[in-house]
Amino acid sequence: MTARPLLITSGLRASAARSPDKIAMSCDGEGTRTYAELVGRIDALRAAGEHVWGLKHGDVVALIAPNCLAYFEIVSAFSELGVAVATINYRLSAPEVAQIVSDSTAQLVFYHPSCAALAEPLEGVTLISTDAPIPQAPPASSVIAQETDTFAIPYTSGTTGLPKGVMISHRSRAMTFYAMAAEYQCYSSASHFLAIAPFCHGAGFAFGFAPLFFGGRVDILAAFDAETVLRKIAEGACDGIFMVPTHFQALFDLSPEILEACRGKHRLRTIISNASALPQPMKETIISYFGEGLLHETYGSTEGGIVTNLRPHDQLRKQRCVGPAFVDTEISLRDGEGNEVPDDTPGELFSRGPCLFSGYWNRPDATQEAVQGDWVSVGDIAVRDSEGYIYIVDRKKDMIISGGINVYPREIENVLADHAAIKDSAVFGISDPAWGESICAALVLNDGAGTQASDITQWLEGRIARFKVPRTIHFVDALPRNANGKVLKHVLSKTYSAA
Repeated sequence: MTARPLLITSGLRASAARSPDKIAMSCDGEGTRTYAELVGRIDALRAAGEHVWGLKHGDVVALIAPNCLAYFEIVSAFSELGVAVATINYRLSAPEVAQIVSDSTAQLVFYHPSCAALAEPLEGVTLISTDAPIPQAPPASSVIAQETDTFAIPYTSGTTGLPKGVMISHRSRAMTFYAMAAEYQCYSSASHFLAIAPFCHGAGFAFGFAPLFFGGRVDILAAFDAETVLRKIAEGACDGIFMVPTHFQALFDLSPEILEACRGKHRLRTIISNASALPQPMKETIISYFGEGLLHETYGSTEGGIVTNLRPHDQLRKQRCVGPAFVDTEISLRDGEGNEVPDDTPGELFSRGPCLFSGYWNRPDATQEAVQGDWVSVGDIAVRDSEGYIYIVDRKKDMIISGGINVYPREIENVLADHAAIKDSAVFGISDPAWGESICAALVLNDGAGTQASDITQWLEGRIARFKVPRTIHFVDALPRNANGKVLKHVLSKTYSAA
């Protein structure tokens, strides 16, 4: 007997068979879809893909759109045909979008009407609006994708170079869903999730699509607005939410009147944070406002999937920690020679498990650099404590070597986060003829803060080793970030090296 392939739509279709009239998803301004309606549109798109647009197994289509109902329909339909969907960040510039479309080899590009300015300059491709009627076509053939086929190709943020396409298989993502259900306890047929993170990113898609895999409901926000999110939470509909640190910052920057009016009015079971480090003061604010027993801080990557999770009961016990290994995941911390390092010693983090990527699209060189056997690394440096809990030290490529000593910027940024006047920070290195690299910091201050560089330097004394104290401090209105919200340290380094 041959087992049916495990696809991202396997659970969705099973849910539709059980509860066809149940609302599967909603989006402000677009209405709702029942499971029967959702499957009907997936089937229609799949048929049109095969018979009208001539898509075949191994092809790639591109999708440029904010969060919307059509997003999950398009990815579901074409991935069942064995056609991968390159999910492109709609916040990129037109030249950046063109570069990714070219790299993906997509000949068919779906775009949301709000993204027309990004799609229309594209040449040599067929453009289709997500609002266009689905062409009528005979039913699609019964041939479906294999679970090892690539279902989506999200692109990395490209903080150090051109973005790379990350191939994710059906099986990898489906196994991620099962692990998430076990770990977060908020994904089931009874779940009601609020999806606000962009679906074009691996995490945003996974956390938003998982409710459909298990027969729950997902409410989609096309764009993040802090007050809208807080009021929706206060309405008591959703029991789970995923946000990144900048979302939480915006939430708690709302007026005290709004925050107080919404305090305690929720039925959340799970709050998940990911994408970058959640400063300890912010963790404490989240727990104080929403209550204990809810917050999970997850570490992972598009390539490695979810690698660790710090559970609610550890949030205040383990500071600046991302937790032990995730479900079905193994972790190895290695030195430059590939040897396992002892506890409390920095090492490059490798992980393995059923949720890894399949490699970089058309980049065997980059794949070879990231993959060692069945282990994957994205270049993060971490330490492990005696209980097996992981602490991310920094990105390998962000490490500063000053006077022959390895300095990890994230360690300094974590300390700076405790300063009452500092809202945001980035520590980076610039070339120095005497030291090799000199440590610099760019700081964003809270409104009204009159702090001077000398005050920061003095405050750091005794909190970190003297050699880690930045030699130069720059005050800026905002840190340069890419479309994914990640700080562009190479831009800072270049700017202040030139200065």
